[in-house]
Formats: sequence, C-alpha cells, structure tokens
Amino acid sequence: MGAAGIIFSNVHETALSELTRGRTMASVPFAGRYRLIDFALSNLVNSGVSTVGIITKRNYQSLMDHVGSGKDWDLSRKNGGLIIFPPFGQEANDSLYVSRLAGLKGIMSFLAKAKADQFILMDSNFACNIDLSKVVAFHEEKKADVTIVYKEGCVEKNMQHNMSLTVDDTGRITDASVMSVASKCLKYSTNIWVINKSLLYELVSGAIAVNQTSFERDLILANVHSLGMYGYLFDGSYFHFASMKEYFENNMKVLDPKVREELFKQKGRLIYTKVRDSAPTKYGQNAKVINSFIADGCIIEGRVENSILFRGVKVDKNTVVRNSILMQDTITGENVTLDHVITDKNVVIRDRNHLSGAKSHPFFISKGIMI
Repeated sequence: MGAAGIIFSNVHETALSELTRGRTMASVPFAGRYRLIDFALSNLVNSGVSTVGIITKRNYQSLMDHVGSGKDWDLSRKNGGLIIFPPFGQEANDSLYVSRLAGLKGIMSFLAKAKADQFILMDSNFACNIDLSKVVAFHEEKKADVTIVYKEGCVEKNMQHNMSLTVDDTGRITDASVMSVASKCLKYSTNIWVINKSLLYELVSGAIAVNQTSFERDLILANVHSLGMYGYLFDGSYFHFASMKEYFENNMKVLDPKVREELFKQKGRLIYTKVRDSAPTKYGQNAKVINSFIADGCIIEGRVENSILFRGVKVDKNTVVRNSILMQDTITGENVTLDHVITDKNVVIRDRNHLSGAKSHPFFISKGIMI
C-alpha cells in the first residue's frame, strides 16, 4: 500500500514571528516563487505518495489559497489526495493544541483509515530535495519501527531544540536526546520520520490515555531502546529556517547555481508550486541585473544586485536594490536605495527612501506597509 504523508504546518512558527504573524510556517515564501510547503509536498509526490494530510492550527488562509485542491502537485484525487485538517480546540482549556502529538490526537480517524503501511511525518520549516522512496526502502529493509532522517554537521543556537542522535554502523539509533549545546558538530534530526502505521496509532492512543503531550519526548525518546529505530543519513543540501538571519542566508544561497541545481533541478524530482500565469519580467532600457533571482511578472527600471525578487515586484528608475529579498508585488519608487532589506508582500517604498540593514540583522518591512 505504500506510505501516506503528514505535514505539520505550524510547528516552529515563533522562530520566524515576523513572517508568520498572518500565515503558517508552511506558507512562508522562499526563493522567488515558492512556499516552504512546496518542498514537503513535492518530496512526497515525487516519491510516489498520493495521500497527504496537512495539520493546521491558525492563520492558514494563505496556506489554503496556495495549495488549493492540490492539483499543482497532482494531489486532486477522488481517493486519497490532499487533505487539510482544520484546527481543533482542547476541551480542558478551550485552546488550540500546542504540539505535534496533540495535533496527531486530532486526526486519529485518519491514522486508522489511511490505506498505507507507513506514515511519513515532517515539519515545514525546511527546504530540501530528498528521495523519500529511498528512505521508505531503507525503513523496510531494516524492518524498522521508526526511521529518522538525519544530517551531520555543526548546529546553530536556534536549532538546539532538535534531536541529536547516536547511530551505530548498522544505522540503528542507540541513543537520542534533545540538543542543549549550540555550535556543536553532531548527528541531528531533520524532523522527517517514517513510522509504521499500526505503531503510530498505538503510540498516539497510548499517549492519549496517559495525557502525554510531547511527540519527541514521549513517543521517540522514551522508546529509543525498546523499538527498532534507525537513522537515514541525508547528505544533500538542507535549509533550516529558525530565525530571520537563517531565512536571509538561505535565500542568498539560492543565488549559487550549484545550490539551485541541487534544490530545483534533480532529475525526476522537480519542486512544484502554485501556477500563476504572469507576463515575463520586463527590463527597462537602463535596467541592470547582477547575480539575482528574478521571478516572472516583474518590472525593472533600476539596478538589482545579489537579490531575490518575487513575482510582480517593481523597481523604478534610478533605484538600487542590493542584497535584498523583495516579496510579491513590492513596489519601489524612484531614487530608492535598499541594502540587506526584506519586504513582505504588497509593500510600497516611495521615492527617495534609503533603507539598510545588516547581514546578521536584515531590515524587515511587514506586509502592506507603505514607507
């Protein structure tokens, strides 16, 4: 029967609070025309998964607008396809759930009825291009109960709540813990898990019975030694989003042709997104663009260097945009200078404004603001 996917759309949203005030983490824009959920959905679909559930909590209108019926990912189907689970409250305190485990408690009927042998669970605060069919094959070959996709490398301070793993020569996870040390080189979870369907249902049911709340602590860490847990090493590019600094740096990495090739042009593993029919970008007579990633529908009359422009951005005459990220339908006036600036959607920067941030602290302008 294969595998089904479950995506947690709101986990870690406080890490990018500037960008998630009115949207989920899953619908945060990235790389000119994509949303973060495009990578999770595309990785699942490219690996043969045809049933995907998205667990929402709040601010999911933009997410629904983006994914629609799922047809852009070939998930608009009579059987299976894309399923968006609306948020639900907790009876005890009339509030929304706050953890992955609580989110899973709300979709028990889906866990029971899904026609799948395994579930692939993942967060939405990352971007990568991974062949999940190989992960599932590894899971089946090892006769594993749980498989965790991990990376090797040094961990930044804002990733210290991920799990660190100890993996032996056979791939078996012999120990795991929640990281508490930053800037340490180790094996760390990418928050992609493959879990057998019957086991996941059993673990979540048991957690409900004793009022447990943490997916990592109560389902994973508590069972490392009693279940067959294995680690799958992913050695490709993996972009983790846990701060505005990381968001800025990850977007700038896309300007490297090698990174774009690995992320977007893997044979048979393209990254799909919502189709928006726009005219090609128009370049004025005095326009100059250097080492930039430009989406369609833009109008450029000025100079753009080392920047990413989303769809429908307008750069007016004598304006210079350097080292910046301008999201959809941002408009700049004449004689504007931007350096290390991030604008959300529908921002207007009027004539003769000069705005500058730093690489470690880019200057951010919220959605719909006029300066």
